[in-house]
Amino acid sequence: MIVPLHDAIRDLVRDGDTVALEGFTHLIPHAAGHEVVRQGKRELTLVRMTPDIVYDQLIGVGCARKLVFSWGGNPGVGSLHRLRDAVENGWPSELKIEEHSHAGMAAAYAAGAANLPFGLLRGYRGDLSAHTRVETVTCPFTGEELAAVPALRPDVAVVHAQQADLRGNVQLWGILGVQKEAVLAASRAIVTVEEVVDELQPRPGAIVLPSWVIDAVSLAPGGAHPSYAHGYYDRDNDFYVAWDEISRDRDRFRAWMQRHVLDTADITEYHASLAAEVATA
Repeated sequence: MIVPLHDAIRDLVRDGDTVALEGFTHLIPHAAGHEVVRQGKRELTLVRMTPDIVYDQLIGVGCARKLVFSWGGNPGVGSLHRLRDAVENGWPSELKIEEHSHAGMAAAYAAGAANLPFGLLRGYRGDLSAHTRVETVTCPFTGEELAAVPALRPDVAVVHAQQADLRGNVQLWGILGVQKEAVLAASRAIVTVEEVVDELQPRPGAIVLPSWVIDAVSLAPGGAHPSYAHGYYDRDNDFYVAWDEISRDRDRFRAWMQRHVLDTADITEYHASLAAEVATA
């Protein structure tokens, strides 16, 4: 249950899988995404409500063939340049996209978690419905026409959390997204955590993911960087700003990924590499 991250990615993420790395504003599983890059996983369908830097990196090194998402960008800064390059120019490979609203993605995850074939919502009016996977159904009770989105059932869900206990139960708190739904909807689940404790202490508003819905828990302190982990470290705003310039140029992007991800063995070496760059700047 509690295994090194390298082993979890090796055993549970396979070429061609549909993979959801979820986390909203904080607890974004960057360490897991970097391990996917190191192991050279390919032909992935990446799913995420708000793809940001970690998906820019995965797309830019050629891990992805398709992106299912709602809103993609570098939060507070601008575009994801590797995502745009893939969509507009097919570099490093062609990327198919399926774009939904936030409400549509949430409904699709909830349907997957409940083992239902589709999710229902009001919306997708006008031209938007012609550019994504959505159908209409008629309510048998009121006759109202509703939008239906296909359930999301990833092969693998990956989330980051603050704590796990020795039995593999996980607790996360703070701003939450669809981590619970993604894990429950997926065939396999990996959770990286800031620390492993003897016993979880209940916290108001926290979510507990029980061990029986998780296939692997991996210790990865600092594994959400540059996003934050509530109660552990703050968001690295400078990194998001710097990424805008790093990711604009293909060669600069590849050099950065080589130095800080491909040439590092794990999250500890990744942080040491970033610190060394700052020290020599």
